[in-house]
Amino acid sequence: MARYTGPTTKKARAFGEPIFGYDKAYEKRKYPPGQHGQTKRRKQRTDYALELIEKQKAKYTYGVLERQFRNLFEKASAKSGVTGVILLQLLESRLDNVVYRMGIAKTRRAARQLVTHRHIMVDGILCNIPSMLLKPGTIVAVRGKSKNIDVIKSNVGAKRDGTRSYGWIEWNGDKMEGRYLAHPEREKIPENINEQLIVELYSK
Repeated sequence: MARYTGPTTKKARAFGEPIFGYDKAYEKRKYPPGQHGQTKRRKQRTDYALELIEKQKAKYTYGVLERQFRNLFEKASAKSGVTGVILLQLLESRLDNVVYRMGIAKTRRAARQLVTHRHIMVDGILCNIPSMLLKPGTIVAVRGKSKNIDVIKSNVGAKRDGTRSYGWIEWNGDKMEGRYLAHPEREKIPENINEQLIVELYSK
C-alpha cells in the first residue's frame, strides 16, 4: 500500500476527528464523507472493525505504512512493558514526528518533506530518513543553509508566539535546534488513539 497523499479532511471525517490537526473544513462538516454522510444510518460495528479502525487511525495520524507499522508493533512487543504504550512511544520517536512536535513544520507531512529534502540534522549529521527512531538525548536541528527558508522561519516564529510545547522535547528557537529528552508517558501524548485495541487486533 502506498502512502496516503489524498485529501486530509476526507480521512478526518471518515474517522470522526481531526487526526491531521486543526482543520477548518472538517469543523464545518463533522459527518462522514459521501452522498449520504449526514443521513445514512450506520450499522453497529463489530469488535474487529473497531480494532481495525483504531489501527488505521494511528497509521494515518503518524503517516506510517502497513509494513512499517507491523515492524514497530513487533519491536514494541519484544520490549518489556505495556506493548500499546511502547508502540505509541516508538511512533512519537520517529524523526518526522519530532520535527513536527518541535514546530519546525506545521504538519507531519510537511515535516517528512523537510527531512527527505535534507533540511534536518541529527546530532550534527545530515539525515534524510523520516522513519529514523530517536533515542533520548538526540539533538535535532535545522541545517545551517536551511535556516533562512521562509516556511521554516515562519513556523519557528509561530512557535515563539505560543505554539504548544511538549515536556519531552527541549527547543532553542535562536539556534533552531532541539533535544529529544525522553520517551513521553502515555498520558502526555495528545493523540486520541486507543492503543489497546491495536494490541488486540495484532494478537489474534
